[in-house]
Amino acid sequence: MLKKILIGLAILLIAGFAYLQLVFVPKTDARMNPLVELGPHPVSAEAQALHDTLYVADMHADSLLWRRDTSKRHDHGHVDLPRLREGGVDFQIFSAVTKSPRGLNFAENAADAPDDITLLAIAQLWPVRTWQSIYERAAFQAQRLARYERQHDNRLVIARTAADLEQPDGVLVGLLLTEGAHPLEGDIANVQRLFDEGYRAMGLQHFFDNALGGSLHGQSQAGLTPFGFEAVREMWRLNIAVDLAHASEAVSRDVLAMPESGPVFISHGGVRDVCTVSQQRNLPDEVLVQIAERGGIVGIGYFEGAICDISPEGIAKAMRKAIDLMGVEAVALGSDYDGTVAVAFDTSELAVITHQLLETGLSEADIRAIMGTNVRRFFSESLPQ
Repeated sequence: MLKKILIGLAILLIAGFAYLQLVFVPKTDARMNPLVELGPHPVSAEAQALHDTLYVADMHADSLLWRRDTSKRHDHGHVDLPRLREGGVDFQIFSAVTKSPRGLNFAENAADAPDDITLLAIAQLWPVRTWQSIYERAAFQAQRLARYERQHDNRLVIARTAADLEQPDGVLVGLLLTEGAHPLEGDIANVQRLFDEGYRAMGLQHFFDNALGGSLHGQSQAGLTPFGFEAVREMWRLNIAVDLAHASEAVSRDVLAMPESGPVFISHGGVRDVCTVSQQRNLPDEVLVQIAERGGIVGIGYFEGAICDISPEGIAKAMRKAIDLMGVEAVALGSDYDGTVAVAFDTSELAVITHQLLETGLSEADIRAIMGTNVRRFFSESLPQ
């Protein structure tokens, strides 16, 4: 009798495990990263011909957060290596999300709110070391990308030095970014450890305040803490670019006022003038102008919080607003793909942006800059030489 009970329990456990991995996790991924049907997105022959000659770079995708095998094409989510190639992408920044507050919103989040990434890590069978360590979650996601890099058929190179940006056609360059610097866990030595894992860009905050300072969506709206100043200096010492997406206005101003003057950018966001909602998500115009004046770039997101209108026409409109504010050399793609956002098209369809930028009257030179050469220029200067 006992043997039958144990066998029954084992069968239930196996069935539960299979359901979790084969049904629940993929369905959660698809639900959290939807494609919104907004009708057909035209791409003229002229736009497609131009797009096929572009260097294309996107500054933010959270694809490493999800269990799906990024080396294979999927019918859900926004990014994988085959779809990147279909979209003509040459350079992709992969962001590591390591903590996300329950009830996430743009207005105010508590730093001690329950963490949804803990549950996701357990459900997706991440290593036990990641269940309680934010640092280990960042390390694990870097190691996932490194594993794809070692599989030669993927034709993927992780950018660790400026020389890594120069690759033959067909080789995708990936760059690692932390979504906030809470993986440091208050230990300055972890900047070097994350550098050793391959990170060459770091956000300072995500949706909550942390040991470095206030988040744009946190409770304090504070500037950099003493540890925050120390961490930024260490990042710049190692040629790690600082991402101010999600940083509070006070943190951003503190960083821009530092005499060390290292590389600063915004991986995904927009300008406030696009729509009212974007005022909660994006930094003030004068901060964006300061970033541009020191050679930084701002990735324009494809999601509602950053630009309201997520259609290709809306994205092109947001880019024109950014150009008017900062100049064309400071504007780039910053999709936030796979970042639990709804978008109108995935990375395989990026030619729709080229089409819309042509429709707005931008020159070929300006389109080349926005679609990728601005990003290549920025990281060729910021990466270790």
